[in-house]
Amino acid sequence: ITYIEFNTALVICFLSSFLKVKPQLEEKTKKTYEKFEAIIYRTQVVAGINYYIKVHVGGNSYVHIKVFKSLPYQNKPLELSGYQVDKTKDDELTPF
Repeated sequence: ITYIEFNTALVICFLSSFLKVKPQLEEKTKKTYEKFEAIIYRTQVVAGINYYIKVHVGGNSYVHIKVFKSLPYQNKPLELSGYQVDKTKDDELTPF
């Protein structure tokens, strides 16, 4: 498994779809996030792609999320498949 780290600029292509996972996270955590900004992400190729994303949700608060993107022929929406709350800017983004 190879994990690649990218900067925020590369996330922009993925942004409109990425924002669709915000309501999924809010539902699971029972919180509302006024800010939802991807800082960095890593990818893992599986039968699709897992995106591990560090998200700034305001103040000093960060959330690490795992988003699954299915293979193109499956034509499925992005799915929030995991998350870690109470993260900081300095916490390393690692697969979970």
